[in-house]
Amino acid sequence: MATQILRIRLEAEEDVVAARRRARSIAAGLGFSPLDQTRIASAVSEIARNAFEYADGGEVIFAFDVHAKPQAFLIDVRDRGPGIRDLEAVLDGSYRSPTGMGRGIAGSRRLMDRCVIESSPQTGTTVSMARLLPPDRADVAPLGIDAIVRSLMQEPARTRAGSTPLDAAALDSFAEMQEQNRELLATLTELRDRQEELLRLTQELEATNRGVVALYAELDERADELRRADTMKTRFLSNMSHELRTPLSSIRALSNLLVNRLDGELTEEQERQVLLIRKSAEDLTEIVNDLLDLAKIEAGRTDVLPTSFRLSGLFAALRTMLTPLLADPAVRLIFEDTEGLPVIFTDEAKLTQILRNFVSNALKFTERGEIRVGAQLEPDGEQIRFTVADTGIGIAEEHQQVIFEEFGQVQSHLQQRVKGTGLGLPLCRKLAALLGGYVGVDSKFGVGSTFYATLPVRLVLPNDAAGPEGTAGAGVPVGLDRAGDAGGAPGDPALAARGDRA
Repeated sequence: MATQILRIRLEAEEDVVAARRRARSIAAGLGFSPLDQTRIASAVSEIARNAFEYADGGEVIFAFDVHAKPQAFLIDVRDRGPGIRDLEAVLDGSYRSPTGMGRGIAGSRRLMDRCVIESSPQTGTTVSMARLLPPDRADVAPLGIDAIVRSLMQEPARTRAGSTPLDAAALDSFAEMQEQNRELLATLTELRDRQEELLRLTQELEATNRGVVALYAELDERADELRRADTMKTRFLSNMSHELRTPLSSIRALSNLLVNRLDGELTEEQERQVLLIRKSAEDLTEIVNDLLDLAKIEAGRTDVLPTSFRLSGLFAALRTMLTPLLADPAVRLIFEDTEGLPVIFTDEAKLTQILRNFVSNALKFTERGEIRVGAQLEPDGEQIRFTVADTGIGIAEEHQQVIFEEFGQVQSHLQQRVKGTGLGLPLCRKLAALLGGYVGVDSKFGVGSTFYATLPVRLVLPNDAAGPEGTAGAGVPVGLDRAGDAGGAPGDPALAARGDRA
């Protein structure tokens, strides 16, 4: 229940002035800010003046609700007049009286947190207003209300000695006008300060916007530079790879002539040196081929030529191609049975290249045990997963994504023995994407790794014009150019096993 602080009867003009002054004093005692004090006093003054002028008097009751959350300063202005006609129009702001009553009520409602008006010709008008105590103010205790009441009782009278009541009312009105002028000046000063702050913030925002626009322009410029650099890199790799392959082919051919004694006998030392020359040329050819394949894929100049084939023939070609690379008798290369697997329709050369790189990596990093190549149909029947599992050194989990990035390498004790460029696995990832699939690895450090490539059983190409499944040689080329060797055919001796795990 609210605690009443003060009641003022509105019987004369000075009572309206007193109501305004008391409203400000009580608001100050309750801890409201000077701006809130002015708002409360202005609202009370406007409603009290309406009651005095239109209802020939009334009363103003000030109270405070200490139990509400948040606490609230309550003001009721009551009169026994004829009520307010067109109250709804007054409240929605559409009504305007010649004396300005509608504007006064509408303005007072905006100054307070709550304003409820009840009016009828029989009972008069009651305006109940409330202003909530700001959340940063401490709650007011009942003892605080008592202190405010005592302070109001002790306020000195403003009537000068020897002055008439009319003179006192004039003095009170003049003092109140001065106080209103001071409040207006303070409000205008605060408004100017806020306008200056708003102007400063607007200028800062405009400067920030200009900076953002300049940054976007710079980013666009840098993006264009990166695109041009990427195009130049791709063109350079493609051109240099083509230029390097011709002398490398000559070196390999001449080395084979010497090793095969077609130009006379060689001493043991000469044969060893020629073999080193051929091995270096083959290693360099692997790097060049990988660079060329990556450059072609990035440039969108790689053809996809799908055909229908059985996996038994693919595994047989891989066995023939990779078995000669198995130099360590402690490692076995096992190809699992493909009986029961469906005919697959995809680019056989690119699939061969992916599996060849997987097996080549496994051979490099497996010192003993086995390397098992297999394939399983996925439960959906639409995809097939090719796996190459080894018992090698394995890959730590934090490095399993690095190896699929270009030139990404993981250091190990075998790194000095098996050199690599870090291009094989990134190439596999891009080739698998061209075939509508993806690659990955499951590995545990020190135990082994399983590399896999998941591809659709039947590759679907844009505007697919392929022949019926099972038609040998059917295919749809996709790409802009067929320049160079994209992957070679299974069993081609010129395509030595390429690929790098590290």
